[in-house]
Amino acid sequence: MDGGVKIIILGAGQVGSSVAENLVSEANDITVVDTDIPRLQAMQDRLDLRTVVGNAASPHVLAQAGADDADLLIAVTASDQTNLCACRIAKTLYNLPTRIARLRSMDYAEHPELLDDSNFAVDFSICPEQEVTDYIKRLIAFPEALQVIEFAGGRLSLVAVRAVGGGPLVGRQIKALREHLPDIDARIVAIYRNDTAIMPDGDTVIEPGDEVFCLAASEHVRAVTAELRRLDKPMRRIMIAGGGNIGYRLAASLEDRYEVKLIEHARPRAEFLASNLHSALVLQGDTTDEMLLEAENVDDMDLYLALTNDDENNIMSSLMAKRMGAHRVVALINRRAYADLVQAGRIDIAISPAQVSIGSLLAHVRRGDVAAVHSLRRGAAEALELVAHGDRKTSKVVGRRVDEIRLPEGAMIGAIVRRSQREVLARMSDVTVHETEERVVMPHHDTVIEPDDHVIVFCADRRVVARVERLFQVGFGFF
Repeated sequence: MDGGVKIIILGAGQVGSSVAENLVSEANDITVVDTDIPRLQAMQDRLDLRTVVGNAASPHVLAQAGADDADLLIAVTASDQTNLCACRIAKTLYNLPTRIARLRSMDYAEHPELLDDSNFAVDFSICPEQEVTDYIKRLIAFPEALQVIEFAGGRLSLVAVRAVGGGPLVGRQIKALREHLPDIDARIVAIYRNDTAIMPDGDTVIEPGDEVFCLAASEHVRAVTAELRRLDKPMRRIMIAGGGNIGYRLAASLEDRYEVKLIEHARPRAEFLASNLHSALVLQGDTTDEMLLEAENVDDMDLYLALTNDDENNIMSSLMAKRMGAHRVVALINRRAYADLVQAGRIDIAISPAQVSIGSLLAHVRRGDVAAVHSLRRGAAEALELVAHGDRKTSKVVGRRVDEIRLPEGAMIGAIVRRSQREVLARMSDVTVHETEERVVMPHHDTVIEPDDHVIVFCADRRVVARVERLFQVGFGFF
């Protein structure tokens, strides 16, 4: 596999299989380890990869998987202990260069020293449950959005919005946005109409029902959204179905600012939740119990979130809540086929945990210096934050105007985050110090890319991502 990276993935669950699917398509040499033989066989039938049956924390199994000459280990089994042990073994026995571990427990975040080379030897850790929790919180902050992605530490946001008739920009050309919001620099980077991508220009007319992707400084997102549809009132009442890791994390982070009700089926878990949550109301019962939903006034909810581990349960309870009057419903759905069926139906948003969390993994594998990767439209599109390095002689982007960069069809430079240093005289000591400033630049055709610019690129078709990354590549490595 010319130019590919040798990667071992431990765990063939939703996260592991999603990572494998993305990386195989990029000409990498992939080996997947799991104890579930039928699941591995199904992956091998569908994807060009190798599988090994066995315990992911076994030195013998890791040797079978090729740990002695692998470039990257991605440990994403359901067990934190297995993932940590595998990283330690990979470092000690095989000196495997880069090791990533999925950690579900919040305990490890409080003790990062446990992950350094003298202990479990984890280079990067990910927590899909926390990433999904943060993702949902962004959706709550922007109630009209279908998807909200942050770049540059939250300074810049990419928001997907369904255009609704009556919005000031709906039925008008995109260039009217500048007339409506003269003091706000925003960019519409893509439109999906009847599931077909349109790369817009100023003359493109936005139609009702269009799924519009907008880039803007985060503080301007709501103003831009208001051009595409009437703004919803801020959310106040939220009902969460499912008190697992995600439901618990979300309730704990929301209960001080919202009226939160949390439904959990298992009595021991419900008792744990009631003991550990301060103001959220914990209800023990079935999330598809119509009488329970009615008694708890689901029709008065601004948002209903179905977050159990059961796709069918989440779909059914969301549909029931919507029928009973909940204003907006969101369902956590692992199976991509299910998510594709329900999205844009009566369920307002279907969230795929694997697609939400995969970006943090892909950023460590991709060519060039990739600061962030985000999967969009359930994996069909991607948005990348790429760091430009080199100069005009060594780079295909640095020192060049945007209209000189040979982007593949379906890719667009949406924004640039530019860092600059300025000298500041410290009052107390009369010492000059350097402060780094960041500013968001919405590029035009004559904008020149500078070294160390963080360039946000939208790819309407993820198949062009590798070509975009090669444009930004001066050298190769893991970042």
